[in-house]
Amino acid sequence: MMARLLTEFLALQRGGVTAFDVNLKEPSLLDFLPKLTETASVEDTFGKMALMDRLIVNDDQGKVIDLGYHAFDEFFRMTAEIGFAKEAARRGVAPIVLFMADTDRASLRAYATLQEQFPDRALYTIDNEHVLRGEMPPPLGRGHVIPIAALPVFLKTYIDRLNFSFTNYLRSEKDSSTELHQWIRKNYFSFREIELQLLLQRS
Repeated sequence: MMARLLTEFLALQRGGVTAFDVNLKEPSLLDFLPKLTETASVEDTFGKMALMDRLIVNDDQGKVIDLGYHAFDEFFRMTAEIGFAKEAARRGVAPIVLFMADTDRASLRAYATLQEQFPDRALYTIDNEHVLRGEMPPPLGRGHVIPIAALPVFLKTYIDRLNFSFTNYLRSEKDSSTELHQWIRKNYFSFREIELQLLLQRS
């Protein structure tokens, strides 16, 4: 869902975006946004390099990676080996990691892995009420946190339809006071805040 939201936001904001689906879970980002999404793999050297070649290019194009948990270790092991964060900075590319927080030990270990590679300004923890049903573990809440409110079941079912578009909903729904309208706008505003922070860092 976060990858869908971010991809649609960047398409709206920039007029273009390329998303890479490395998530085996179905339905995947490719199912929801087939015109904006390509499949990608980190299971072999060819797939890894093909993906990295696209990510490291400073072409003013927004790029989103929908990275499932199954590929997390392999992907970030690769980025560490090639020094992706430093090379990105050298080329003027600003990677941002949106980390979906959970309360288990695997989540804490994964976040520690990210902290070793990326500066604090590039890490954002997603406090998704649908995933975290209580307090966020303290180590995950010390930096940037983006809260995502849980939607009622009937709205969750509505946005889970493959033909649903967050941006199209904002454009077509005349009543801006609806819960879903406000929810989408709030999340888009959070992404806009990240963009503004990036602009401030570069100025």
